[in-house]
Amino acid sequence: MNEFDVSISDSQATAVAPLTPGAFDYAAYANYAAAKRDSIQRFLTAESGVLVYRRMRAGECFSGQCRNMEYSLAMQLGALQKSMAYEADIPNFLEPWYGIGTAAAAFGIDYVWEEGQAPAIRPAFATVAEALACNARPIEDTACGRHTLDMISFFMEKTGGELPISLCDMQSPLNVICNMVDSTAIYLAMMDDPDAVRALLDKVAGLILGFAAEQTALLGETLASPGHGFPSSCLFSSTGLSDDNIVMLSNEMYFDLAAPSFNRISSERCGAAFHSCGDWADKIDTVKQLDGLFMVDGAFSQATDPNPNDPEPFGKAFADTGIILNARIVGSANEVVDVVNKIWQPGLKLIVTTYCQTPEEQQRAYEMVRETCE
Repeated sequence: MNEFDVSISDSQATAVAPLTPGAFDYAAYANYAAAKRDSIQRFLTAESGVLVYRRMRAGECFSGQCRNMEYSLAMQLGALQKSMAYEADIPNFLEPWYGIGTAAAAFGIDYVWEEGQAPAIRPAFATVAEALACNARPIEDTACGRHTLDMISFFMEKTGGELPISLCDMQSPLNVICNMVDSTAIYLAMMDDPDAVRALLDKVAGLILGFAAEQTALLGETLASPGHGFPSSCLFSSTGLSDDNIVMLSNEMYFDLAAPSFNRISSERCGAAFHSCGDWADKIDTVKQLDGLFMVDGAFSQATDPNPNDPEPFGKAFADTGIILNARIVGSANEVVDVVNKIWQPGLKLIVTTYCQTPEEQQRAYEMVRETCE
């Protein structure tokens, strides 16, 4: 598979069978996770190394079925059960995913539910000033926020708190405001009224931090970090922030306007993990300057993203930084290792996220990655 397949709704999903909480093998998962702890801890303290993560993503949970918490849990439990047959170093986790409009809900913006699609939000404000003047509520006081907290409580109750669970998909402040405000108005305001843009981003950052704290209080020791889209573990730190709109700004403008709100979240949440879809290679130097970076994430094959990253500059850029590079690679074992050969550098802390379709193919990928990087 060497090109992006537009005929499928989720190129990173795997078909799984739903499993009720009572049918899940908690003892097997506990033993499986315990066997991975030492290698994860060695990786965290080492200056260089590699881990392999076989993401088992139940696609229905990240589309129109996300508001059905019983269905979401059953599908994710099926994914966790299936994942244990695939050779990897990091266990999968549960996620209370409920769209990407969580912070926008604080400004009174409701989801739009199209049949069979993930929930969407449409810009509600014509200008940045209008959004800034809005009397936003705490996210936990919105219907969206309450649903997410109820989902976490439901997952905790049904699994007895025995499985790792992440925060919901919080998104970065920049991504949030680009969903809330007409995009043309945002970019004009960045030139004409940058102080208002910074103020709105900081306002959103405060709302995100408040809701992250509410979720963390519920999750306790079951919290898997960084969360959505990232390899996540109770042994990891930081909060994952999708910051895709970085590609729309110059490096100077991003660092001046958007980075302060990102850094605020990072400083208050024990670090941050950065994600952008598409090719963000020309933003590497700017991203490396963000505060407290624990991990960065990118797509590195055509089957993962229609505009994937060139592997070579990423390996060179993040070697000897201590920042973990997560490389998502949809493809066969040979395709995975071809990318890894281009990424790998001495001094790099690399997680290779694979989507091999069979345990046998995953075993080959695992062994070949290890051989390349060790």
